[in-house]
Amino acid sequence: MHQPQPQPHDNHGHSGTRVLVVDDDPTVAEIVSGYLDRAGYVVDRAVDGPAALAQATAHWPDLVVLDLMLPGMDGLEVCRRMRGRGPVPVIMLTARGDEDDRILGLEVGADDYVTKPFSPRELVLRVESVLRRSRPSAEPRGLLRAAGLSVDPEGRRATKDGTELALTVREFDLLAFFLRNPGHAYSREELMREVWGWDFGDLSTVTVHVRRLRAKIETDPARPALIQTVWGVGYRFDTAGADAAGVSDGGEG
Repeated sequence: MHQPQPQPHDNHGHSGTRVLVVDDDPTVAEIVSGYLDRAGYVVDRAVDGPAALAQATAHWPDLVVLDLMLPGMDGLEVCRRMRGRGPVPVIMLTARGDEDDRILGLEVGADDYVTKPFSPRELVLRVESVLRRSRPSAEPRGLLRAAGLSVDPEGRRATKDGTELALTVREFDLLAFFLRNPGHAYSREELMREVWGWDFGDLSTVTVHVRRLRAKIETDPARPALIQTVWGVGYRFDTAGADAAGVSDGGEG
C-alpha cells in the first residue's frame, strides 16, 4: 500500500516546528505538551501507536517524543514504522532505568532517550539539541569524501560507493565528524561532547551509535576497518582502513 510521503519543513527557530508527543499517560502527555507549547513548538498528541502513525500521516512531525511502553503497539514498533516512512528524529521515553531498554531504543534508531521520572525542562533542552543537530550544519559546506563514502553536510545526505545510506540524525553527525577528523583517536566522552553536544550522559549511547554506524559503512562490521577501536581510549576513523585488514572490535565498543 502506498504510504504518504513526509513533507519537508522550512522552520526558523521554533516557529512552526511540530513535535508529536506519544504517551498513554494523560498526566505526562499534558505536562510535556505544556512545556513544549510554552517553548514555542506546535504540539500534536497521540495516546497509542496507531494514533501516532495516523497523526504523523496527517501532519508529519519535525520530532517525536515517544513513550517506549505503549499499549498494543510498543514504542519500538512505532519508531520502526515511522522511520520506514521517512527520516524523523525520535526521543524515547523509558519508564525504567533499565539499560537494556535504553540500548534497545537506540538500536532501533532513537536519537536520544529520557528516563522517567524526568524534568520537563530537561526534555525541552533535549528536544532543542536534537532538532538543532538535525538541521543543515553551519560547518563548511563542501562534500566530505573518504574510502568510498561521501557526506553532504548541507543536504544531510550520505552515500557509500554511490548508494545512499539510511542514517539517523546522530549517525549522520557521527559519520560527518569522523570524516572531518580522520586519524585522531577520540574517547567516548569527547564524542559525546563534540557530536551530541552533551557534557554528561550515558556513554553506551556512543557505543551503540558506533556499532550501528559500523553496520552501515563497514564491509565487515565484525572486523571494522574504518571506525577502529583504540584500546583504552575510544575510536579512530582510519581513511586508509578500507585498503587494510580490519581490526577486531572490543574494549570500548
